[in-house]
Amino acid sequence: MKKQVGVFLLGIWIGLVLCGCGAEAISGETPGEYSTAATEASEEIRQGEMQAEASPAAEPEEDNGEPGQEQEEPPFSFLMEEASVYAYNSLTELEQIWYRDIEEILGTFGAGQKISRACLESGLGEQDIDRIFQCVLNDHPELFYVEGYSYVKYTRGDRITSIVFSGSYTMEYDEAVERKAEIEAAAEEILAQIDMDASDYEKVKYVYETLIRNTEYQLDSPDNQNIYSVFINHTSVCQGYAKATQYLLDRLGVECSLVLGTVDTGEVHAWNLVKLDGSYYYLDTTWGDASYQISGSGAELDGYVMPEINYDYLCVTTAELLRTHTLGGQIPMPVCDSTEYNYYVQEGALFREYDSGQMEELFQRAIEQGKTDITVKCSDIACYQEIISALIDGQEIFRYLSDSEGSVAYAQNDNQLSLTFWVTNE
Repeated sequence: MKKQVGVFLLGIWIGLVLCGCGAEAISGETPGEYSTAATEASEEIRQGEMQAEASPAAEPEEDNGEPGQEQEEPPFSFLMEEASVYAYNSLTELEQIWYRDIEEILGTFGAGQKISRACLESGLGEQDIDRIFQCVLNDHPELFYVEGYSYVKYTRGDRITSIVFSGSYTMEYDEAVERKAEIEAAAEEILAQIDMDASDYEKVKYVYETLIRNTEYQLDSPDNQNIYSVFINHTSVCQGYAKATQYLLDRLGVECSLVLGTVDTGEVHAWNLVKLDGSYYYLDTTWGDASYQISGSGAELDGYVMPEINYDYLCVTTAELLRTHTLGGQIPMPVCDSTEYNYYVQEGALFREYDSGQMEELFQRAIEQGKTDITVKCSDIACYQEIISALIDGQEIFRYLSDSEGSVAYAQNDNQLSLTFWVTNE
């Protein structure tokens, strides 16, 4: 994404060109990596399938739960009751049965367990496993220890008679239990700071701001594909940000889903879909973090400290998102066309034309609230050019933001038609 950043020095400004928001390759960070891991594991299993086919007696027995049989205690589950069901709801009734089977296996650190034979007999096959597995992971950010799966199929002739599924995990069970407790404690500390009676928009904004303030974008961050990296290490990449966002919003009762795709520089990327008052919006916490926007230099540009949070990706429409993102993955996404809960609409910072009265009110309110930076967003390119001409070329910014304590710096986002201004002492 191309950004223009500049600073006013005693009424003279210097423009600098910055490439950020996805300009750096996201090495080691592939939201679709589960598919790869699963395929490799399945290929290894397939090498031994002939033995399974030749030995039908080795097929695991069905557990019919006969009356009088002693039943084992239910295994400890990592699953979160509040987890999203968006991906689950995208499946057919038959696929949902396998979803629940796989969900239960992964949620109990399971291995070597059958998935429903009835689904096989009704038309599902091994070609459906990967997509359903992906749906489980999309709905469950709390499965932080899962990296893939494998399965063994049993056949009679050309007919598959059963499939035995196993999760592939990044750690031992005891370590996963310990990490779960760490994650929950860190999440509780964050959630304790928001009123549970707050509006859903306020909850989304709080999570967006809190994760950005407490996380640094770091390509080589350990565990960066899961929520442990965010809540414990406080460094991550896009999938860690997106899953942590989903985890917290699920806990707050806000429907939130993981979205996979790419960005305009070609890198794979992960972000979120949220539902507020019946309408869907996109949310990209990673692109809201200045430590990601300015790759390789933290939140500084030639000595000028950038604002910590970029609100251009807080509750946006499909049209706004597609200026820089491309939808991918296997789960269909809705058309997001509501703007009611867009950050700039909520803050009175969306302009359809250069209105000095609205501008003055926006800056005055921000100053009274103690904000150190103010962003304005334009509804179209004509408005954007008009405001640039007035505030930057005509230096009318000094009518609204005094430079008495330093210089007034600015950043412009041409893709999202927004301008951010702040006072810097540099």
